[in-house]
Amino acid sequence: MTQQLILDLLPSSPASLANFVAGDNGAALEALRALRPGRAIYLWGAAGAGRSHLLQAVAAGDDALYFDRDGDPAALKEIATAETLRYRLIAVDDVQDLDQAGQAALFALYNRWREVAATGTGFALVLAGDRAPLAMPLREDLRTRLGWDLIFRLELLSDEDRAQALRKRAGERGLQLSSEVMGWILTHYARDMGRLSALVDALDRYSLEKHRAITLPLLKDLLASSQPTEESDNS
Repeated sequence: MTQQLILDLLPSSPASLANFVAGDNGAALEALRALRPGRAIYLWGAAGAGRSHLLQAVAAGDDALYFDRDGDPAALKEIATAETLRYRLIAVDDVQDLDQAGQAALFALYNRWREVAATGTGFALVLAGDRAPLAMPLREDLRTRLGWDLIFRLELLSDEDRAQALRKRAGERGLQLSSEVMGWILTHYARDMGRLSALVDALDRYSLEKHRAITLPLLKDLLASSQPTEESDNS
C-alpha cells in the first residue's frame, strides 16, 4: 500500500494547456496557444510556477520534442544540424542547467530556427529557465538569443488562485473539501499545482479505500502512509 500511495501522489493527468491554472499568467498561456512555426517563447520564473508543465503541454504532439536537463546534448545538436527537420516545435526546459555541450547545441538550434523561420520548414521554439535571459549563467551569445522573440515571466499562484483550483479539482471528483482541510493543504503542502491536484486525487482514493470521510486526520494519515519507512530507508 505504501509504495502505491507514493505513486498515487505523482501527477495523474498529462500536462496540457487546458489543465494549466493560469492565475496571473494568462498572457503567457494565450501566447503558447497562438504559437506558430517561426516564433519563439522564453518562459522564466521560480520553481513551481509551471514552466515544465507548459513546455510538456506544448511538446505533447508527435511532431514536437521536449528536451530537459537529462537529455543528450549530442542528440539536440544533431537535430539542429540535420538536413531535414522532423519537428514543428522543440521545447528546451531548465536552460540554466545546460553544460557547455548543451549550450553549444542550443546555440546551433537557435541559429537553425532563425535560418528557417520564414520558410515552410520553420519550427517553433519554446524555452524555460529560472531567471531572466540576461541573468542566465550561460555564454553571452546564448543569453542574447533567449531574448530574440517573446519573453514571459511566470508568477506563482496566489493562495486564492490555488484554493479556487483545488475546489475545482475536488468538484470534478465529486468531493467537497472542508475549510480545515483546504487551509492545511494550502499552508503546509507544495505550492505546485501538479502535486496539489495529485494530492486531491490520492485523497479521494484513500477515503474510498478506508471508508472514511475526508477530514484533516484522514489527510495526515494518507501523507504519513506515503512516507518511506525507516527499514526501507536503510535497505
